[in-house]
Amino acid sequence: MMEADHLIGPLTQIPPGEGRVFEVAGTKVAVFRTWSDAVFATQPECPHRQGPLADGLMGDASVVCPLHERQYDLRTGAGLNTECSITTYPVRLLADGTMVVQLAPALAGAVGTA
Repeated sequence: MMEADHLIGPLTQIPPGEGRVFEVAGTKVAVFRTWSDAVFATQPECPHRQGPLADGLMGDASVVCPLHERQYDLRTGAGLNTECSITTYPVRLLADGTMVVQLAPALAGAVGTA
């Protein structure tokens, strides 16, 4: 693992198609698990009115804020129907299913198995 890596825990903590908020080294991070077990990490609140993104509806690689229906691409953080964007973080799965996140913002929040 790299020095900036932080263990979150097992992927099984997050049901497929949902998100959860974790505190990682004093920073709150929303982590999303798709139905195909891809994992994405973002800032926890919508920049519009601080809606809880982890409670939003998920698509294949997007999330819709539960407060005002703003949609974000979980890979890039780009707003899909809004001028706002969100911060994404690099996250990956270890061979044993443990999630690892880097707190430096990502260019794209890709996930795979290490």
